[in-house]
This record gives sequence, C-alpha cells and structure tokens, in this order.
Amino acid sequence: MFPLNASHNLFSRWGRQARASWLAWWQVVMMGAQILVLALTPSSYAQGPQRQSVLLQVYTATAPLLTWFLILSALVSLVLIRIVVATAYSYGLSQYALEVLVRTLVLELIPLYAAMFVAVRYAMPGAQAVRRRLSAQQREGVVSVPGVLLVTTLLPRALASVFSVLMLAALSGVVALVLTYFTVYGFSPWGLPGYTRGVGQVFTPAVTLIFALKTLFFSLAVAVVPLAASAQADAEGRFARRSDISEFARLFSVVLLIEVVSLVGNYY
Repeated sequence: MFPLNASHNLFSRWGRQARASWLAWWQVVMMGAQILVLALTPSSYAQGPQRQSVLLQVYTATAPLLTWFLILSALVSLVLIRIVVATAYSYGLSQYALEVLVRTLVLELIPLYAAMFVAVRYAMPGAQAVRRRLSAQQREGVVSVPGVLLVTTLLPRALASVFSVLMLAALSGVVALVLTYFTVYGFSPWGLPGYTRGVGQVFTPAVTLIFALKTLFFSLAVAVVPLAASAQADAEGRFARRSDISEFARLFSVVLLIEVVSLVGNYY
C-alpha cells in the first residue's frame, strides 16, 4: 500500500506542477496577444494621461540605462574585436575577420545582451513592483479590474521595454561597427569602401530580415514574460513575491528559443 500511495502522491504532484506550468505559459501567451493588439491600436495610448504614462515609462526604461549600457557594450565589443582580429591575423585569415566580427558581435551577441540588460535593470524589477502593488491592493480589499490594469499599468511598461531593447540594440550595433572599422583599418578613410562592401555582404536581405525579427521578438519577450507573471495570482489567489531566478529562467528560455530559431534561419 505504501509504495502505491507514494506513487500516487508523486504523480499528483507532477500533475499539479504541469498544470501550473501550463497555466503560467498560457497567461504569457494571452497577455502577449492583448498587449500586441493594444500596441497596434495607438488610440489606446496616444493621448491624455495614458500618453504621459507611456512617455514616462519609455524615459525610465531607456535614459538611465543608456550611458552605462553603451560603455559596457563598447568595452565588451573592443575586447572581442581585438581577440578575433589578433586570432585571424595569426592564422593568416585576416580576410575573414570582418565577417566573423559582424556575424558574431552585431548579429548575435548585441541583441541578446541588450534584451538581458533591459530585463534585469527594468522589466523584471518593474514586474515585481506591479506585483507588490497588486498584493497591497488585495490586502486593502481593492479589486483590480484586469482590463484597466492592462491599459493603465502593463501596456506602458511593455511598450517601454520594447522601445528600450530596440534602442539599445541599435545604438550598440552602431558603436560596435565603428569600433570594428577603427580596429581593423585605423583612422584612415581609405578602408571605407572595402569595409562597407564587407558589411553589406553580411547583411543580405534575408539576414537583415531575420536580425530585425529576432531583435523585435527579443523585445516582446522582455516586455511580456515578466509582466504576465506579475499579473497572475498564485494557487491561493494571492500575489506573493515570486522568485527572481525562476522568472529569469522562464524569460531566458523564451529568448534562447528565439535565438535558436534565428540561428537555424541564418545558417541552415
């Protein structure tokens, strides 16, 4: 009897965990669809207090992060550029250094760490702040209307996250391309035709489309996944604090899936 009871309890626990995981992902999908619909309807945030809220969140998500992110991105880019260039010259493969740098740094790494930087510095702390506010309202007996919460609180934060990821990725990509030119050709303008030709050979229409879609989906993942979890009550119907590690793992799994799909599209 005891082994049967233990097996039954084990399967029941697995079933509850699977159901909770399914409900959490379904919440993410539904929240993402609602935010996407509202984002494509400018009348829902283009005027009045809602417009001020969106602009405030866009500033909060971008301006405080911009300086430090660009400095960090420039340092990381410079280190990687020196490593790739030195390795390519040592093996006599200097003609491939530019293509390798553009593909690894601009196409793959910059969108990824831009998304993770915004997630850690803005999206996840903001989601925890929303959850704390919902918990405080619940203790006070205030019932939040889901539609009002979505429009007034979640949508401005989601739009700000999307804008921040796209802005940081674009500026960091420009910085990386400029540093690559100066490292490979120095301050001479005579390398510009060959440099633009080499970069243009990498950014074919298909690669550019995949790069743009990947960055967009990264920004949508950063915008939706933390906020969807913040607006979801737990099994007891409360808004208790969630583990930052588990929320980051959920977000990273979505980002990793997008990255794998983009790699398949680029190289297979």
